[in-house]
Amino acid sequence: MEASRILIGVVGKTNVGKSTFFSAATETLVEIGNRPFVTIEPNVGVGYVRKKCVHVELGLDRCDAQNSVCLEGWRFIPVRMMDVAGLVPGAHEGRGLGNRFLDNLRQADVLLLVVDASGSTSPEGVPVKPGTYDPVKEVADMIREIDEWMFSIISKDWDKFSKAIDTGGVIDVPGALAQRLSGLSIRKTHVIAALEETGLGDKKLSTWSREELREFIVTLRKIAKPIVIVANKVDLPGADDNVKRLREAYPDYPVIPVSAAAELLLRRLAKRGVIRYLPGDPSYEIVEESLIDERTRRMLRIVDLILEKYGSTGVQKAVNTAVLDVLRQISVYPVDDPNKYTDKNGRVLPDVLLVPEGTTARELAYMIHTDLGRTFLYAINAKTKQRVGESYKLQDNDVIKIVATAK
Repeated sequence: MEASRILIGVVGKTNVGKSTFFSAATETLVEIGNRPFVTIEPNVGVGYVRKKCVHVELGLDRCDAQNSVCLEGWRFIPVRMMDVAGLVPGAHEGRGLGNRFLDNLRQADVLLLVVDASGSTSPEGVPVKPGTYDPVKEVADMIREIDEWMFSIISKDWDKFSKAIDTGGVIDVPGALAQRLSGLSIRKTHVIAALEETGLGDKKLSTWSREELREFIVTLRKIAKPIVIVANKVDLPGADDNVKRLREAYPDYPVIPVSAAAELLLRRLAKRGVIRYLPGDPSYEIVEESLIDERTRRMLRIVDLILEKYGSTGVQKAVNTAVLDVLRQISVYPVDDPNKYTDKNGRVLPDVLLVPEGTTARELAYMIHTDLGRTFLYAINAKTKQRVGESYKLQDNDVIKIVATAK
């Protein structure tokens, strides 16, 4: 069964710890083997959304996870993550090959904007003394680069396009706009929301001023490619105050305090069996004291301070926030036997799908297989054992059997 096709773009300037964050988020604790996305593009990796597995809720002693991983009752659901090369001021104009790097974001559904919360990286990505550079300005600069990149793409040939729409008798203007922007993974629902928010829906496209077009594009970017601010390097001096300043300056953006270096250390030690740790946990347990040298012990003391202050390293929280809170995805478990919660091979709760809030039972059937959606009869809620119709809106952690005429 196809796993989630969500793509998270990881962006930021050079030397803010972006690649460390990407490495930490995609470093697995177990051998994944034949899992989704094993063969992927060089700059794309696999991160995981962490959720309590529904087998715990159902009182089962185990599950047989196939398209995901279940560890200690936590289901880790794979999502794709793309690491975009470091940006510099003027990236949208091609400086530092920035427009090429930005073009990698065309298919991203949500962006994790990694910034140096300690202010120890210059605008050009050069390491400097903590507190030298303002991360609030860094966020503004990076968002501007992304917005200007989108503006340069959409505004190209805008006059010709808008006049063709206005004079061609096009009835579905949002649909036409969405088709033009489909290369940016922008859907009709995104366009409609942006038109409503800007109040431009009633105006002919060719009458939009340059300022109105820019307003529409910035609003569309916020809707179609929302941003989570990853305030990295919270282990360095001055970062705490800057996290507060970031939250005050950007109240509409989630701001997640993060130490990517701490998370990467914990995951690698856990993979070696030195400690017991699950991504997102507030603590870890040392298993093999003899394998910890003095340098690692000093590093772990810093990690302890981070965990005590923030409750986690923030890496897992950033991924979860992007997918569950910002993209508003829920988890659904398709099964073949609603009484035993198994598939046709007898495996317990083998697969879990991330789907948008509001997804219906029939839409789920189409996600599983086109023929199931086309010949859908009804679904069974395995938790309640009740039949539900095609318009039933799925709830988080639903266990669902699709009944259709197609096998």
